[in-house]
Amino acid sequence: MSHWSRTFTFLDGQWHEGNVPIMGVRTHAAWLGTSVFDGARAFEGVTPDLAQHCARVNRSAVAMGLKPVVSVEQWVELTHAGLKHFAPDAALYIRPMYWAEFPGARTVDADPESTRWCLSLYEAGMPDPARGTSITLSRFRRPTIECAVTDAKAGCLYPNNARALAEAHARGFENAALCDMLGNVAELATANVFIVKNGVALTPAANGTFLAGITRTRTLELLRAGGVEVVETALTWRDFLEADEAFSTGNYSKVSPITRIEERDLQPGPVYRRARELYWDFAHS
Repeated sequence: MSHWSRTFTFLDGQWHEGNVPIMGVRTHAAWLGTSVFDGARAFEGVTPDLAQHCARVNRSAVAMGLKPVVSVEQWVELTHAGLKHFAPDAALYIRPMYWAEFPGARTVDADPESTRWCLSLYEAGMPDPARGTSITLSRFRRPTIECAVTDAKAGCLYPNNARALAEAHARGFENAALCDMLGNVAELATANVFIVKNGVALTPAANGTFLAGITRTRTLELLRAGGVEVVETALTWRDFLEADEAFSTGNYSKVSPITRIEERDLQPGPVYRRARELYWDFAHS
């Protein structure tokens, strides 16, 4: 990538502009993957669920064996300070991050006392919901908690999703659905997912193989409060192929329609439109 969007990062007690380097060649996280992060959003002058994202990065640090040295309140305060570097209505990605600098006693494990951190804010436009997205089923699967740190938003988990995306792109699709080890759909490569059948919203039940995201949980609660039935359950790919409508939830795009599943076209439906309306009302409330 030859160009980075406008970026400001708080590191080692001060704000830096641009793509500031944070790791050396011997940094534990650089070669053994001990890093965690979270992603919040600023758009249209709001930062919905910012504190929840900051709390989750601290939980992720513990799951990775790191030491969460920044309080939720500090993360939030620093974020609001960082927002002042941008236009009031700028669309931003907000990324708090922890990583291990040194190895532990046995090299492969990390020394939690060596935990470092930064907070990065950068311009990232909100995707146009009118476009929709297309999905296909990936041959790759989500690991279980016994196989990977699935209870953390960990950088080391993303290469698996990246190869699912690469496979999907090669087939002419924009995203991929990954199943768990039992063959039930878990999530998309970059977001959680809902389908709708007969007016009922259905989403994969949280089973430890994927992060039941903050935007997913918020959307689920808003739909239920708005009178829409929502069921968390095991869903097969056949359920997706026979769905009346489908949409994704995630921090980057928030609530977005899925307009093609394999070779079947779908239209954004009333439950999706209700979910997006409710989320935007919540975000601005």
